[in-house]
Amino acid sequence: MQKKSYLCALICVNMTVTERLAALRALMKEHKLAAYIVPGTDPHASEYMAPHWMEMSWITGFLGETGTAVVTMDKALLWTDSRYYLQAEAELAGTTVELMRESDVDCPTIPAWLQALGEGAKVGVNPEMYSVNGYKKLREELEDGGIGLVSVDLIRPIWTENRPEIPMFPLYIYDDKFAGESVPAKLQRVREALAKKRCDAAVVAELDEIGWLLNIRGKDVDYTPCVISYVVVEANKCTLFIDQRKISATSAAELQQKGISLAGYEEVFPYLNNLQAKGVLFDGNRVNEALYEAINPAISRKVNASPSPLQVMMSVKNEIELNGEREAMKVDAVALTRFFMWLENEAMKNPQTEITLADKLHEFRAMGKNFTDESFCTIAGWKGNGAIVHYHATPEECAKIEGNGVLLLDSGGQYLDGTTDITRTVWIGDEKAIPASVKHDFTLVLKGHIALAKARFPKGTRGNQLDVLAHQYMWAEGITYGHGTGHGVGHFMGCHEGPANIRTDNNTNPMREGNVFSDEPGIYRTNEYGIRTENLVVCVPAGDFPRTTGETYYEFETITLCFYDKRLMDLSMLTADEIAWINAYHARVYESVSPRLNEAEKAYLAEKCKAL
Repeated sequence: MQKKSYLCALICVNMTVTERLAALRALMKEHKLAAYIVPGTDPHASEYMAPHWMEMSWITGFLGETGTAVVTMDKALLWTDSRYYLQAEAELAGTTVELMRESDVDCPTIPAWLQALGEGAKVGVNPEMYSVNGYKKLREELEDGGIGLVSVDLIRPIWTENRPEIPMFPLYIYDDKFAGESVPAKLQRVREALAKKRCDAAVVAELDEIGWLLNIRGKDVDYTPCVISYVVVEANKCTLFIDQRKISATSAAELQQKGISLAGYEEVFPYLNNLQAKGVLFDGNRVNEALYEAINPAISRKVNASPSPLQVMMSVKNEIELNGEREAMKVDAVALTRFFMWLENEAMKNPQTEITLADKLHEFRAMGKNFTDESFCTIAGWKGNGAIVHYHATPEECAKIEGNGVLLLDSGGQYLDGTTDITRTVWIGDEKAIPASVKHDFTLVLKGHIALAKARFPKGTRGNQLDVLAHQYMWAEGITYGHGTGHGVGHFMGCHEGPANIRTDNNTNPMREGNVFSDEPGIYRTNEYGIRTENLVVCVPAGDFPRTTGETYYEFETITLCFYDKRLMDLSMLTADEIAWINAYHARVYESVSPRLNEAEKAYLAEKCKAL
């Protein structure tokens, strides 16, 4: 929220939206473009962007996290989804930018809308803001109507006043004692993967991959300890393209000792243009089109590997990483226990809001060893706000916690040991006032959550084959949820990680030993409440079977350590096995966390973990 507020301040003192659109149209006329597209993306396929790249927000005045602007000589339009309709209407008021409600069934796609430009028209985009695959898809869709796509950056020449710089936080070396694998060992694995693809160079643009590969971290991106940079790996060389002001002499010497050469951030483009290689590997979903266009045209073999081999490598956590995750979960659990104890015993004595709850949870987490930041912006949804899946409270609009109701709290922390992500749904107020419908929904979610946590499955199983386990009890009653059941989680890196996931989509990437996933089914009742229960799980070898046909089997180890709100459970809906699982889980929570608590906190946790 801080970066969005910063950008909002810039927009207020800079050119008006009308003036920006006029400046853009003047350049479009020079380049003979009928339209220009400005997506809400950055050159690194980042989940969280630095303000420097918030071009869509700058040209429209819309500050939502998702949107794409299209500007023609007589129109300016913004496509965004239903989460942002109200916000867009308010922020676009008084401008000439029209809202296109892309979640509505009758809303045309951008390529479909542009077909009206007619055959021979040209549409411009900044190729740095499109992945190779995204650019190719857009080009092909426009070509169906005889429209051409042109790579040209028209925002940089006109956004000159008060444009935020690319973040300049210093890079720091991530110790091997946390990473569990040295940089030379990782580079060797990448080069072996290159050889299998008959390539001897790879282009890496995604910041998570760069951080993992070179064991470097930074603070350039909100919630994710990344450093803005590019990397080119070659058979006998690895070059990090980064603003040199970010690197101390000590860090530079250490990187060079590990076989990493250094060059300026923008130097990656001429470097690729002069690259000598038999073949170049890149991930078309993560490398931007500008990088692809910069590759030496004399290199005939350009291999689009989606996903990147680095995605698979970093998703398979080594034992040191997994032990770090387990330790981070214990530290996180202490903070959560103290927070919920404060919530029940102290918070209700003084007025609280969704934001003050999030701030207090951050305060407890910040006391933990090796804590660096939150892993995403905490979602504290009171009553009906909890039914908004991607809800974020703001100082201007946040609910006051009062009376009886359901609180959904989705939060996480970044620790040097690992990354956490947890959702708990709790009741606030008089326990006797809990509606039977709330208990019913909570228990349906819990049953699906447990079913996935208990899964055993053969090697090669994909996430969509497991997803039904979490959905089954809800589906039986005509209930579902619109988000994925599980996403991959990085190790002191992005809270959302590929390549595998657990959802209904047919992702061909299987569950791999060492993968960390979320397990988070939910039910959302519009304007009433939201219920979600989330733990993180690790894919591990399954225990022995009495009789087996010999295949390798996996199961999930639950590593999150925080109690469920037993007051919300309808015990009549739970089987004996499910009750046994809950009791065993709560016993492990108490055993793992209580040694780190004082006597009052131990007594509180003991009550929360008492067997059903």
